[in-house]
Amino acid sequence: MKKRRVLLKLSGEALAGEKKTGFDEATCKMVAEQVKASVDNGVEVGIVIGGGNFWRGRSSNAIDRPKADQIGMLATIMNCIYVSEIFRSVGMQTEIFTPFQCGAMTKLFSKDDANAAFAQGRVVFFAGGTGHPYFSTDTGIVLRAIEMEADVILLAKAIDGVYDSDPKKNPDAKKYETISINEVVEQQLAVIDLTASIMCMENHMPLQVFSLNEENGITYAMNGENHGTIVTA
Repeated sequence: MKKRRVLLKLSGEALAGEKKTGFDEATCKMVAEQVKASVDNGVEVGIVIGGGNFWRGRSSNAIDRPKADQIGMLATIMNCIYVSEIFRSVGMQTEIFTPFQCGAMTKLFSKDDANAAFAQGRVVFFAGGTGHPYFSTDTGIVLRAIEMEADVILLAKAIDGVYDSDPKKNPDAKKYETISINEVVEQQLAVIDLTASIMCMENHMPLQVFSLNEENGITYAMNGENHGTIVTA
């Protein structure tokens, strides 16, 4: 029977905790322990991490967009190296892949090598985005999920699912248990960016949105339990 393979997207800001920048080790260990429980149960786990705890260069008009995006790519690599070490500290084996050469710190991505790492029971980190400017880590995780034939993309967010409006502003906001990616795009619900949404549509890649702050939320999502919103494709 085919093993369940998931790609988990973590935001850099979430890993920073209340500090909003850098790393909060307790938060990273909480993530690591939940991932370990799923890996120990045979789930194959890939990780993509945003870079927002170090760099949000798109808000600056002083820097050329491709250069700003390159700094963002490096921020995601720093995040993956750090979180990979936290994962190792709780007993997991890891591998970090990047779409470009990055010295001896990471391996150059290839599907065969990534599959080999999964087969060895390693948690596989996909750092550096797509390797090109103008593409977000949303697009990066969808690209890798499609390439690696993942069963689902798990989006760990500060909010516990997809709503028809902002629940912070509208107390009557409705939370969806399931919604199609077409509806997400039509209603401009901004679960992931438009490029990534179109890729999910064309390649039938489902998403699951859940709260990182829920106790054992990652474990539930990795085991297929929906405590948030399933986005069908």
